Amino acid sequence: MRLFHKYVPKAVAKHVSRFFKGRIYINGVGKFEFDNGKVIIPSQPQAQHYRMVKEINQEINRIRCV
Repeated sequence: MRLFHKYVPKAVAKHVSRFFKGRIYINGVGKFEFDNGKVIIPSQPQAQHYRMVKEINQEINRIRCV
């Protein structure tokens, strides 16, 4: 499990794209799981979680296309 003290989408996307499967924890937001290089929506999501997952997955797509 990787702990991120601050939400920085590029840093989170970089970590997720390297490890493909695992868990991350973003301080002040909560924990997320990722599989196959994509962040998965938590079991009890809030509106903020949907926005963050979308942002991170878009950043992962940008990293892969470059």
